[in-house]
Amino acid sequence: MRQISARFLPVAAIAAVLGGGFVTPAPALAQAGQPVADDVVVTAEMEDRLAEWLTGFRREALAQGITASTFSRAFRGISLDVKVLELNQKQPEFVRPIWGYLGSALSDKRKADGREQLRANDALFDRLEETYGVEREVLAAIWGLETHFGTYMGSRNVIRSLTTLAFDGRRADFGRTQLLAALKIIQSGDITPEAMNGSWAGAMGHTQFIPTTYLEHAVDFDGDGRRNVWESHADGLGSAGNYLRASGWDTGDPAVREVILPQNFDYSLADEGTRKTGEEWQALGIRAVGGDTLPGRERTLDASLIVPAGYRGPAFLAYPNFRTILRYNNATSYAMAVSYLARYFADEPGIQATWPEDERPLTLDEAREMQTRLTAIGFDTGGVDGIIGPMSRRAIRGFQAQLNTPQDGFATEKLLEKIRAASR
Repeated sequence: MRQISARFLPVAAIAAVLGGGFVTPAPALAQAGQPVADDVVVTAEMEDRLAEWLTGFRREALAQGITASTFSRAFRGISLDVKVLELNQKQPEFVRPIWGYLGSALSDKRKADGREQLRANDALFDRLEETYGVEREVLAAIWGLETHFGTYMGSRNVIRSLTTLAFDGRRADFGRTQLLAALKIIQSGDITPEAMNGSWAGAMGHTQFIPTTYLEHAVDFDGDGRRNVWESHADGLGSAGNYLRASGWDTGDPAVREVILPQNFDYSLADEGTRKTGEEWQALGIRAVGGDTLPGRERTLDASLIVPAGYRGPAFLAYPNFRTILRYNNATSYAMAVSYLARYFADEPGIQATWPEDERPLTLDEAREMQTRLTAIGFDTGGVDGIIGPMSRRAIRGFQAQLNTPQDGFATEKLLEKIRAASR
Protein backbone atom coordinates (compact mmCIF):
# COMPACT_ATOMS: atom_id res chain seq x y z
CA MET A 1 0.00 0.00 0.00
CA ARG A 2 1.08 3.54 -0.69
CA GLN A 3 1.88 5.26 2.61
CA ILE A 4 0.37 8.74 2.74
CA SER A 5 -0.14 10.80 5.86
CA ALA A 6 -3.61 12.01 6.71
CA ARG A 7 -2.90 12.95 10.33
CA PHE A 8 -2.83 16.60 11.18
CA LEU A 9 0.31 18.57 11.71
CA PRO A 10 1.16 18.97 15.38
CA VAL A 11 -0.24 22.23 16.73
CA ALA A 12 3.20 23.56 17.52
CA ALA A 13 4.45 22.83 14.01
CA ILE A 14 1.56 24.69 12.35
CA ALA A 15 1.89 27.58 14.75
CA ALA A 16 5.55 27.96 13.81
CA VAL A 17 4.68 28.00 10.10
CA LEU A 18 1.82 30.48 10.50
CA GLY A 19 3.78 32.87 12.62
CA GLY A 20 2.54 32.09 16.14
CA GLY A 21 -0.81 32.20 17.88
CA PHE A 22 -3.21 29.47 18.93
CA VAL A 23 -4.11 26.96 16.23
CA THR A 24 -7.18 24.76 16.42
CA PRO A 25 -6.76 21.44 14.58
CA ALA A 26 -9.54 20.47 12.18
CA PRO A 27 -11.51 17.25 12.83
CA ALA A 28 -9.54 14.13 11.96
CA LEU A 29 -10.40 12.15 8.85
CA ALA A 30 -9.35 8.83 10.25
CA GLN A 31 -7.21 7.33 12.95
CA ALA A 32 -3.51 7.17 12.21
CA GLY A 33 -2.50 3.92 10.59
CA GLN A 34 -5.97 3.15 9.24
CA PRO A 35 -6.99 3.20 5.57
CA VAL A 36 -9.03 6.28 4.72
CA ALA A 37 -9.63 5.97 0.97
CA ASP A 38 -9.02 2.84 -1.06
CA ASP A 39 -5.28 2.06 -0.79
CA VAL A 40 -4.29 5.36 0.86
CA VAL A 41 -3.10 5.08 4.47
CA VAL A 42 -1.35 7.41 6.86
CA THR A 43 2.28 7.81 7.90
CA ALA A 44 4.04 10.45 9.98
CA GLU A 45 6.64 11.30 7.34
CA MET A 46 4.31 13.40 5.16
CA GLU A 47 3.38 15.59 8.12
CA ASP A 48 6.95 16.64 8.61
CA ARG A 49 7.39 17.39 4.93
CA LEU A 50 4.16 19.39 4.84
CA ALA A 51 5.35 21.61 7.69
CA GLU A 52 8.56 22.29 5.76
CA TRP A 53 6.62 22.90 2.54
CA LEU A 54 4.29 25.38 4.25
CA THR A 55 7.26 27.35 5.53
CA GLY A 56 8.53 27.87 1.99
CA PHE A 57 5.07 28.54 0.58
CA ARG A 58 4.39 31.16 3.26
CA ARG A 59 7.46 33.10 2.13
CA GLU A 60 6.24 32.95 -1.48
CA ALA A 61 2.70 34.03 -0.57
CA LEU A 62 3.85 36.98 1.52
CA ALA A 63 6.18 38.08 -1.30
CA GLN A 64 3.12 38.20 -3.57
CA GLY A 65 1.18 40.47 -1.25
CA ILE A 66 -0.65 38.02 0.98
CA THR A 67 -0.67 39.32 4.54
CA ALA A 68 0.53 37.22 7.44
CA SER A 69 -2.93 37.38 9.03
CA THR A 70 -4.63 36.15 5.82
CA PHE A 71 -2.18 33.26 5.56
CA SER A 72 -2.68 32.33 9.19
CA ARG A 73 -6.48 32.33 8.87
CA ALA A 74 -6.40 30.29 5.68
CA PHE A 75 -4.07 27.60 6.99
CA ARG A 76 -5.36 27.31 10.55
CA GLY A 77 -5.75 23.60 11.32
CA ILE A 78 -4.60 22.62 7.82
CA SER A 79 -4.14 18.99 6.88
CA LEU A 80 -3.71 16.93 3.76
CA ASP A 81 -6.93 15.64 2.22
CA VAL A 82 -6.26 12.00 1.48
CA LYS A 83 -9.30 11.73 -0.80
CA VAL A 84 -7.80 14.47 -2.97
CA LEU A 85 -4.49 12.62 -3.00
CA GLU A 86 -6.27 9.47 -4.07
CA LEU A 87 -8.26 11.17 -6.83
CA ASN A 88 -5.19 13.01 -8.07
CA GLN A 89 -3.29 9.75 -8.44
CA LYS A 90 -6.06 7.94 -10.24
CA GLN A 91 -6.61 7.80 -13.95
CA PRO A 92 -9.83 6.27 -15.26
CA GLU A 93 -9.50 2.76 -16.64
CA PHE A 94 -12.12 3.48 -19.29
CA VAL A 95 -12.82 6.58 -21.33
CA ARG A 96 -16.56 7.18 -21.38
CA PRO A 97 -17.97 7.26 -24.91
CA ILE A 98 -19.53 10.53 -25.96
CA TRP A 99 -22.98 9.00 -26.33
CA GLY A 100 -22.82 7.83 -22.72
CA TYR A 101 -21.74 11.26 -21.53
CA LEU A 102 -24.45 13.02 -23.50
CA GLY A 103 -27.08 10.58 -22.30
CA SER A 104 -26.36 11.64 -18.72
CA ALA A 105 -25.79 15.32 -19.49
CA LEU A 106 -29.04 15.62 -21.41
CA SER A 107 -31.16 13.64 -18.96
CA ASP A 108 -34.87 14.28 -18.67
CA LYS A 109 -34.42 15.60 -15.13
CA ARG A 110 -31.73 18.10 -16.14
CA LYS A 111 -33.91 19.30 -18.99
CA ALA A 112 -36.99 19.68 -16.78
CA ASP A 113 -35.09 21.36 -13.96
CA GLY A 114 -33.45 23.71 -16.44
CA ARG A 115 -36.76 24.80 -17.90
CA GLU A 116 -38.03 25.50 -14.39
CA GLN A 117 -34.96 27.59 -13.55
CA LEU A 118 -35.38 29.59 -16.75
CA ARG A 119 -38.98 30.34 -15.79
CA ALA A 120 -38.17 31.16 -12.18
CA ASN A 121 -35.27 33.47 -13.09
CA ASP A 122 -36.73 35.12 -16.19
CA ALA A 123 -35.94 38.70 -15.09
CA LEU A 124 -32.40 37.72 -14.06
CA PHE A 125 -31.74 36.10 -17.45
CA ASP A 126 -33.08 39.23 -19.17
CA ARG A 127 -30.42 41.28 -17.36
CA LEU A 128 -27.71 38.73 -18.06
CA GLU A 129 -28.45 38.74 -21.80
CA GLU A 130 -28.53 42.53 -21.90
CA THR A 131 -25.26 42.86 -19.98
CA TYR A 132 -23.14 40.12 -21.54
CA GLY A 133 -24.82 39.20 -24.82
CA VAL A 134 -24.82 35.50 -23.99
CA GLU A 135 -28.10 33.72 -24.59
CA ARG A 136 -29.97 32.57 -21.47
CA GLU A 137 -30.19 29.04 -22.78
CA VAL A 138 -26.40 28.77 -22.94
CA LEU A 139 -25.91 30.15 -19.42
CA ALA A 140 -28.61 27.82 -18.09
CA ALA A 141 -26.95 24.86 -19.83
CA ILE A 142 -23.58 25.63 -18.23
CA TRP A 143 -25.22 26.07 -14.83
CA GLY A 144 -27.02 22.77 -15.24
CA LEU A 145 -23.95 20.83 -16.34
CA GLU A 146 -21.58 22.30 -13.77
CA THR A 147 -23.67 21.98 -10.61
CA HIS A 148 -27.18 20.86 -11.65
CA PHE A 149 -28.43 24.41 -11.02
CA GLY A 150 -26.60 24.82 -7.74
CA THR A 151 -27.69 21.58 -6.11
CA TYR A 152 -24.14 20.21 -5.93
CA MET A 153 -21.24 22.64 -5.90
CA GLY A 154 -18.72 20.49 -4.03
CA SER A 155 -18.20 20.30 -0.29
CA ARG A 156 -14.42 20.08 0.04
CA ASN A 157 -12.49 22.97 1.52
CA VAL A 158 -10.70 24.62 -1.38
CA ILE A 159 -7.63 25.71 0.61
CA ARG A 160 -7.17 22.18 1.87
CA SER A 161 -7.71 20.62 -1.57
CA LEU A 162 -5.32 22.99 -3.31
CA THR A 163 -2.70 22.61 -0.57
CA THR A 164 -2.86 18.87 -1.12
CA LEU A 165 -2.53 19.23 -4.89
CA ALA A 166 0.31 21.76 -4.58
CA PHE A 167 2.20 19.59 -2.12
CA ASP A 168 2.04 16.21 -3.80
CA GLY A 169 1.52 14.69 -7.24
CA ARG A 170 1.11 15.45 -10.90
CA ARG A 171 -0.81 18.74 -10.46
CA ALA A 172 1.61 20.48 -8.11
CA ASP A 173 2.16 23.53 -10.35
CA PHE A 174 -1.58 23.90 -10.91
CA GLY A 175 -2.27 23.55 -7.20
CA ARG A 176 0.34 26.13 -6.22
CA THR A 177 -0.92 28.71 -8.74
CA GLN A 178 -4.54 28.20 -7.73
CA LEU A 179 -3.70 28.25 -4.03
CA LEU A 180 -2.07 31.67 -4.33
CA ALA A 181 -5.12 32.91 -6.23
CA ALA A 182 -7.44 31.48 -3.55
CA LEU A 183 -5.54 33.40 -0.87
CA LYS A 184 -6.04 36.61 -2.85
CA ILE A 185 -9.79 35.93 -2.99
CA ILE A 186 -9.89 35.46 0.77
CA GLN A 187 -7.87 38.62 1.30
CA SER A 188 -10.32 40.59 -0.86
CA GLY A 189 -13.10 39.76 1.60
CA ASP A 190 -15.36 37.89 -0.84
CA ILE A 191 -15.32 34.67 1.20
CA THR A 192 -13.86 33.24 4.40
CA PRO A 193 -11.44 30.30 4.34
CA GLU A 194 -14.02 28.13 6.10
CA ALA A 195 -16.77 28.89 3.56
CA MET A 196 -14.56 28.51 0.49
CA ASN A 197 -15.78 25.09 -0.60
CA GLY A 198 -15.75 23.42 -3.98
CA SER A 199 -14.67 20.35 -5.92
CA TRP A 200 -11.65 18.24 -5.04
CA ALA A 201 -9.68 20.09 -7.75
CA GLY A 202 -10.65 23.56 -6.50
CA ALA A 203 -13.57 24.51 -8.80
CA MET A 204 -16.01 26.74 -6.93
CA GLY A 205 -19.56 27.97 -6.90
CA HIS A 206 -22.63 27.71 -9.10
CA THR A 207 -20.63 27.72 -12.33
CA GLN A 208 -17.43 26.11 -10.98
CA PHE A 209 -14.69 28.71 -11.40
CA ILE A 210 -11.14 27.85 -10.45
CA PRO A 211 -9.50 30.63 -8.38
CA THR A 212 -7.45 32.22 -11.18
CA THR A 213 -10.53 32.43 -13.42
CA TYR A 214 -12.49 33.84 -10.48
CA LEU A 215 -9.94 36.62 -9.95
CA GLU A 216 -10.13 37.66 -13.59
CA HIS A 217 -13.79 37.18 -14.42
CA ALA A 218 -16.01 36.85 -11.32
CA VAL A 219 -18.55 39.67 -10.89
CA ASP A 220 -20.93 41.00 -8.25
CA PHE A 221 -24.04 40.74 -10.39
CA ASP A 222 -26.54 40.96 -7.53
CA GLY A 223 -24.98 44.22 -6.29
CA ASP A 224 -24.45 43.26 -2.65
CA GLY A 225 -20.77 44.28 -2.64
CA ARG A 226 -19.29 40.77 -2.85
CA ARG A 227 -18.51 38.40 -5.70
CA ASN A 228 -20.22 35.46 -4.05
CA VAL A 229 -20.41 32.63 -6.58
CA TRP A 230 -21.00 30.14 -3.74
CA GLU A 231 -24.31 31.51 -2.45
CA SER A 232 -25.53 33.85 -5.20
CA HIS A 233 -26.61 32.16 -8.42
CA ALA A 234 -26.83 35.65 -9.95
CA ASP A 235 -23.12 36.19 -9.26
CA GLY A 236 -22.32 32.71 -10.59
CA LEU A 237 -24.27 33.19 -13.82
CA GLY A 238 -23.00 36.74 -14.26
CA SER A 239 -19.44 35.50 -13.85
CA ALA A 240 -20.02 32.81 -16.49
CA GLY A 241 -21.52 35.39 -18.85
CA ASN A 242 -18.58 37.72 -18.27
CA TYR A 243 -16.13 34.90 -18.96
CA LEU A 244 -17.84 33.81 -22.17
CA ARG A 245 -18.04 37.38 -23.46
CA ALA A 246 -14.33 37.90 -22.73
CA SER A 247 -13.58 34.60 -24.47
CA GLY A 248 -15.22 35.73 -27.71
CA TRP A 249 -18.89 34.76 -27.55
CA ASP A 250 -20.85 36.17 -30.50
CA THR A 251 -24.50 36.87 -29.75
CA GLY A 252 -26.92 35.11 -32.05
CA ASP A 253 -24.39 32.80 -33.66
CA PRO A 254 -24.76 29.04 -33.24
CA ALA A 255 -22.18 26.86 -31.55
CA VAL A 256 -22.69 23.71 -33.58
CA ARG A 257 -24.75 22.37 -36.49
CA GLU A 258 -25.37 18.71 -37.28
CA VAL A 259 -24.65 17.99 -40.94
CA ILE A 260 -24.82 15.22 -43.50
CA LEU A 261 -21.68 14.25 -45.40
CA PRO A 262 -21.64 13.03 -49.00
CA GLN A 263 -20.58 9.54 -49.95
CA ASN A 264 -16.82 8.97 -50.20
CA PHE A 265 -16.13 12.08 -48.14
CA ASP A 266 -12.50 12.70 -47.20
CA TYR A 267 -12.61 12.19 -43.44
CA SER A 268 -9.09 13.49 -43.03
CA LEU A 269 -10.74 16.92 -43.20
CA ALA A 270 -12.73 16.13 -40.05
CA ASP A 271 -10.22 17.75 -37.74
CA GLU A 272 -10.57 20.63 -35.30
CA GLY A 273 -7.50 22.25 -36.83
CA THR A 274 -9.04 22.39 -40.32
CA ARG A 275 -11.30 25.40 -40.72
CA LYS A 276 -13.38 26.50 -43.68
CA THR A 277 -16.33 28.79 -44.19
CA GLY A 278 -19.78 27.26 -44.41
CA GLU A 279 -19.81 27.97 -48.13
CA GLU A 280 -16.54 26.10 -48.57
CA TRP A 281 -17.89 23.10 -46.66
CA GLN A 282 -21.03 23.18 -48.79
CA ALA A 283 -18.88 23.16 -51.91
CA LEU A 284 -17.52 19.83 -50.67
CA GLY A 285 -21.04 18.42 -50.55
CA ILE A 286 -21.91 18.98 -46.90
CA ARG A 287 -25.53 19.82 -46.11
CA ALA A 288 -27.51 20.53 -42.96
CA VAL A 289 -29.61 17.68 -41.58
CA GLY A 290 -32.62 17.30 -43.86
CA GLY A 291 -30.60 18.14 -46.95
CA ASP A 292 -30.96 21.89 -46.63
CA THR A 293 -28.24 24.43 -47.29
CA LEU A 294 -26.74 26.16 -44.29
CA PRO A 295 -28.61 29.23 -42.97
CA GLY A 296 -27.36 32.63 -44.07
CA ARG A 297 -24.73 33.66 -41.49
CA GLU A 298 -23.46 30.12 -41.08
CA ARG A 299 -22.24 30.24 -44.67
CA THR A 300 -19.70 32.91 -43.75
CA LEU A 301 -18.59 31.69 -40.32
CA ASP A 302 -15.43 29.63 -40.19
CA ALA A 303 -16.07 26.16 -38.88
CA SER A 304 -14.35 22.87 -38.17
CA LEU A 305 -15.89 19.55 -39.08
CA ILE A 306 -15.96 17.13 -36.16
CA VAL A 307 -16.98 13.47 -36.01
CA PRO A 308 -16.74 12.67 -32.27
CA ALA A 309 -17.52 8.97 -32.80
CA GLY A 310 -15.83 8.47 -36.14
CA TYR A 311 -17.34 8.06 -39.56
CA ARG A 312 -20.11 5.78 -38.29
CA GLY A 313 -21.53 8.48 -36.01
CA PRO A 314 -23.03 11.95 -36.39
CA ALA A 315 -21.07 14.79 -38.01
CA PHE A 316 -21.11 18.43 -36.96
CA LEU A 317 -19.82 21.82 -38.01
CA ALA A 318 -18.33 23.52 -34.94
CA TYR A 319 -18.39 27.32 -35.10
CA PRO A 320 -16.43 29.98 -33.15
CA ASN A 321 -18.93 29.88 -30.27
CA PHE A 322 -18.18 26.16 -29.89
CA ARG A 323 -14.53 27.03 -29.45
CA THR A 324 -15.55 29.60 -26.84
CA ILE A 325 -17.33 26.89 -24.85
CA LEU A 326 -14.15 24.81 -25.11
CA ARG A 327 -12.34 27.61 -23.30
CA TYR A 328 -14.70 27.00 -20.40
CA ASN A 329 -14.01 23.27 -20.45
CA ASN A 330 -11.67 21.90 -23.11
CA ALA A 331 -13.58 18.71 -23.89
CA THR A 332 -15.57 18.12 -27.05
CA SER A 333 -18.17 16.10 -25.14
CA TYR A 334 -18.71 19.01 -22.72
CA ALA A 335 -19.08 21.57 -25.50
CA MET A 336 -21.52 19.27 -27.28
CA ALA A 337 -23.54 18.86 -24.09
CA VAL A 338 -23.73 22.61 -23.47
CA SER A 339 -24.69 23.22 -27.10
CA TYR A 340 -27.46 20.63 -27.21
CA LEU A 341 -28.86 21.33 -23.75
CA ALA A 342 -29.08 24.99 -24.81
CA ARG A 343 -30.76 23.93 -28.06
CA TYR A 344 -33.30 21.96 -26.05
CA PHE A 345 -34.09 24.99 -23.89
CA ALA A 346 -34.53 27.00 -27.11
CA ASP A 347 -36.92 24.36 -28.54
CA GLU A 348 -34.47 23.43 -31.30
CA PRO A 349 -33.96 19.85 -32.57
CA GLY A 350 -31.57 17.47 -30.89
CA ILE A 351 -29.05 15.16 -32.54
CA GLN A 352 -30.72 13.22 -35.35
CA ALA A 353 -28.14 10.63 -36.40
CA THR A 354 -27.45 7.56 -34.27
CA TRP A 355 -24.28 6.82 -32.35
CA PRO A 356 -22.24 3.63 -32.96
CA GLU A 357 -23.06 2.20 -29.56
CA ASP A 358 -21.63 -1.19 -30.47
CA GLU A 359 -18.14 0.30 -30.31
CA ARG A 360 -16.31 -0.37 -27.03
CA PRO A 361 -14.07 2.42 -25.77
CA LEU A 362 -10.42 1.54 -25.32
CA THR A 363 -9.14 1.08 -21.80
CA LEU A 364 -6.25 3.29 -20.72
CA ASP A 365 -3.83 0.37 -21.18
CA GLU A 366 -5.23 -0.34 -24.66
CA ALA A 367 -4.84 3.31 -25.66
CA ARG A 368 -1.22 3.19 -24.51
CA GLU A 369 -0.71 -0.02 -26.42
CA MET A 370 -2.15 1.58 -29.56
CA GLN A 371 0.21 4.53 -29.21
CA THR A 372 3.21 2.27 -28.62
CA ARG A 373 2.47 0.05 -31.60
CA LEU A 374 1.66 2.93 -33.96
CA THR A 375 4.95 4.63 -33.08
CA ALA A 376 6.83 1.36 -33.60
CA ILE A 377 5.51 1.00 -37.16
CA GLY A 378 6.31 4.59 -38.10
CA PHE A 379 3.28 6.64 -37.04
CA ASP A 380 4.46 9.00 -34.32
CA THR A 381 1.84 9.61 -31.61
CA GLY A 382 3.95 12.16 -29.75
CA GLY A 383 4.32 9.96 -26.69
CA VAL A 384 2.57 7.18 -24.82
CA ASP A 385 0.14 8.58 -22.25
CA GLY A 386 -3.16 6.86 -23.02
CA ILE A 387 -4.70 10.14 -24.21
CA ILE A 388 -5.83 10.06 -27.84
CA GLY A 389 -5.05 13.67 -28.68
CA PRO A 390 -4.28 15.47 -31.96
CA MET A 391 -0.97 13.71 -32.64
CA SER A 392 -2.42 10.29 -31.87
CA ARG A 393 -5.37 10.96 -34.16
CA ARG A 394 -2.96 12.05 -36.88
CA ALA A 395 -1.05 8.80 -36.46
CA ILE A 396 -4.29 6.81 -36.59
CA ARG A 397 -5.24 8.59 -39.83
CA GLY A 398 -1.89 7.66 -41.32
CA PHE A 399 -2.49 4.02 -40.50
CA GLN A 400 -6.08 4.18 -41.78
CA ALA A 401 -4.79 5.59 -45.07
CA GLN A 402 -2.68 2.49 -45.50
CA LEU A 403 -5.77 0.36 -44.94
CA ASN A 404 -7.75 2.47 -47.42
CA THR A 405 -10.46 3.03 -44.79
CA PRO A 406 -12.05 6.36 -43.74
CA GLN A 407 -9.41 8.50 -42.08
CA ASP A 408 -11.53 9.65 -39.12
CA GLY A 409 -8.79 9.27 -36.48
CA PHE A 410 -11.21 7.42 -34.19
CA ALA A 411 -9.62 4.87 -31.85
CA THR A 412 -11.60 1.64 -31.64
CA GLU A 413 -11.06 -1.90 -30.44
CA LYS A 414 -11.30 -3.20 -34.02
CA LEU A 415 -8.66 -0.73 -35.18
CA LEU A 416 -6.35 -1.81 -32.37
CA GLU A 417 -6.64 -5.41 -33.56
CA LYS A 418 -5.50 -4.33 -37.02
CA ILE A 419 -2.62 -2.36 -35.56
CA ARG A 420 -1.59 -5.41 -33.55
CA ALA A 421 -1.59 -7.52 -36.68
CA ALA A 422 0.51 -4.94 -38.55
CA SER A 423 3.09 -4.61 -35.76
CA ARG A 424 3.79 -8.27 -35.10
